[in-house]
Amino acid sequence: MSDDLVRRVEAACDEIVQGDEPVTFAAVAGRAGLARTTLYRNESLRAIVEEHRLRSREGLTLSGIATEVAHLRQSLEAVAAKVRRHEEEIRRLRRATQRSKPTS
Repeated sequence: MSDDLVRRVEAACDEIVQGDEPVTFAAVAGRAGLARTTLYRNESLRAIVEEHRLRSREGLTLSGIATEVAHLRQSLEAVAAKVRRHEEEIRRLRRATQRSKPTS
């Protein structure tokens, strides 16, 4: 994912919030010049939109904070799973590399 896409989605969300409009995937997609499916399928872009939706809708109420914590926990679990997959891939590649080294 490019930094340009992230910036476009962030800017679109900020414009929508500043205009006191509801943050929807359709509105963000329209302003960012993307398809809604791109926002839904890309986890990082989807997280940006959902974060702005939560902030604009619930603010710093107790339920808003609880929802944000739950969202952050879910995001952290997704990152941890990705790190575990990457670590396993690194271990697998190291084993394969060690097996393919000629012995002297």
